[in-house]
Amino acid sequence: MDTVPFTSDGFKELEQELDYLKRKARPKVIQQIAEARSHGDLKENAEYHAAREKQQFIESRIRDLDDKLSRGQVIDFSGEEHDMVKFGAWVTVSDEDTGTEMCLRIVGDAESDLENNKISIKSPIARALLGKKIDDLVKVTLPKGIKEYVITNISYNKPSSSPS
Repeated sequence: MDTVPFTSDGFKELEQELDYLKRKARPKVIQQIAEARSHGDLKENAEYHAAREKQQFIESRIRDLDDKLSRGQVIDFSGEEHDMVKFGAWVTVSDEDTGTEMCLRIVGDAESDLENNKISIKSPIARALLGKKIDDLVKVTLPKGIKEYVITNISYNKPSSSPS
């Protein structure tokens, strides 16, 4: 059974989501199903079918989270030197072509979230960044070609104002 890497923040967030689904969302949808059943004929009862679909989604998510968390391994380098990019790092990079900076966090698949700049350790940019240091030039092979970035900062605590 493979372990699932997590940052400590990511592990806590998924534990909280699982707790919410089990303690709040599941009982609520069960109540909605019971209420929809009381309205009679289930064949043409849209409320019932919608509640059952929601229940299936919740149960599937609970199983998925239970599995990932049971195999989870929290990896935390925050107490070590920060001169190199490792799992869990917030890495600020500057695009060599445009000069645009972005701050990315390298996380496990289960907690990757592009909207919040959390990228999977398996992504091309994360693989290219791992093991590099500040001022290193990083070449990332993307579907559109090769992109070059310079690492401008490495931190293991979320930067207070991070460029995106």
